[in-house]
Amino acid sequence: MKLCGLQKTTLLDFPGHVAATVFLGGCNFRCPFCHNSELIGSEAKSMFSEEEILSFLKKRKGILEGVCITGGEPTLAEDLEPFIQKIRDLGYLIKLDTNGYRPEVLKKLVLSGLLDYVAMDIKAGRENYPKAAGIRDLKMKDIEESVAFLLNGTVPFEFRTTAVKGIHSLRDFIDIGEWLTGCPHYYLQNYVDSDQVLCPGFQSFSKEELDKFLNILKPLIPNAMLRGVED
Repeated sequence: MKLCGLQKTTLLDFPGHVAATVFLGGCNFRCPFCHNSELIGSEAKSMFSEEEILSFLKKRKGILEGVCITGGEPTLAEDLEPFIQKIRDLGYLIKLDTNGYRPEVLKKLVLSGLLDYVAMDIKAGRENYPKAAGIRDLKMKDIEESVAFLLNGTVPFEFRTTAVKGIHSLRDFIDIGEWLTGCPHYYLQNYVDSDQVLCPGFQSFSKEELDKFLNILKPLIPNAMLRGVED
């Protein structure tokens, strides 16, 4: 396991809780608009030991309520389960961020009672997924398996999509609405360019364009919302 980053306090990453965020290295996607590109390759550097992370969390007991585990793609880490168990043993709630491409890992963690919240990225409409994920031979059935499992309601969860001009169109959100019909929490986020983006040069949508996407989603996902978008 490569522990590549630690955000010591966040009020945003774990809904309803004061949390820390741990960033794991390595990813099985190559989303061209990825804003954590330094974490996705095998060359990602581990900046912390497990002992250092756990020591920090021990000291912050009573201040922090939860830990968000993100990446990269955390489900690639072979020792993720025992790591989560050690954090839970300290009394913390656990949120997992995932792309859903390893449904067997997601299911095992949830059914073992190790997760309190899951945030799964929905990269695009199903036909457009390979382009958005940067994987030509992507196995869509694995993504669909994770989506179906979460929709079953075994654990609190959210779906979220980062809208990127040059990747997404109205067709994506028509399909996402049909695919995720009735899901309790769906967030539409706008792309933000930065020096860390894997393939710089993409653009953000305007607020008006995002509202059009949201209006497409709302009839099928009534709780769909914009996140981090200013009026």
